[in-house]
Amino acid sequence: MLADNRTSNPRLETEHGLSILLETTRHRILLDTGASDLFIRNADRLGIDLSEVDYVFISHGHTDHAGGLRHFLNINSKARIIVSPDALTGEYFSKRKFLHSITTMWPTLPQERLLLISQTCEIDEGLHIIARIPQSHPLPKGNDMLFVRNATGEYLRDDFRHELALYADGLLFTGCAHSGLENILAACPWPVETVIGGFHLLDGQESEEELIALGTRLKEKYPQTQFYTSHCTGDLAFQRLKSVMGPQLNTLI
Repeated sequence: MLADNRTSNPRLETEHGLSILLETTRHRILLDTGASDLFIRNADRLGIDLSEVDYVFISHGHTDHAGGLRHFLNINSKARIIVSPDALTGEYFSKRKFLHSITTMWPTLPQERLLLISQTCEIDEGLHIIARIPQSHPLPKGNDMLFVRNATGEYLRDDFRHELALYADGLLFTGCAHSGLENILAACPWPVETVIGGFHLLDGQESEEELIALGTRLKEKYPQTQFYTSHCTGDLAFQRLKSVMGPQLNTLI
């Protein structure tokens, strides 16, 4: 964990953002970049050399997941950047508490380093990207406060066509899971041993009954899968899920 809202390590800083370094037998992948250069400072404290990262995966266009990309490009000259083209062009806003922009200030991205993903595919051996996630299961209620501004200045409900998920070696990364955790799992055609990321279950949105029902469905349908969450999963929401899922659910910190 390089950036998160919380930490159990007193050496690390926190922010409203998410960044995780994933190492497989073949790849070193930076999963999102947080909101700032904080993930780089935390990596330095942990003795991690981010110049050796070979892929950066941007889960969606919100600044708390992609805001640090411009800082990353200053320290890494080789990593390919995996992102939806919709993420690069959208203007995103939140009406939580008050209307404010959550659009990423994108740096100039070298075309030869860009991997623009519009459909589910394998980009390298064992490294899969899931795109355009069907929304047949309930969506997080926190999405009701999230909007896209169109060319005429209208604020439209965000449908999260810009959200991607990543699968590698049995691990599924959900980003914020704006498309819904169950929908992302359903869209993944490969066996999932581990799920990591935010679940976008903000405290005060889903009812206790809805959270318990979600935990029950996950436990019944994915009994062998371990879930690790962080960032946009509220403390109360986590406890409600934990009461049902038990050791199947833990935090990343």
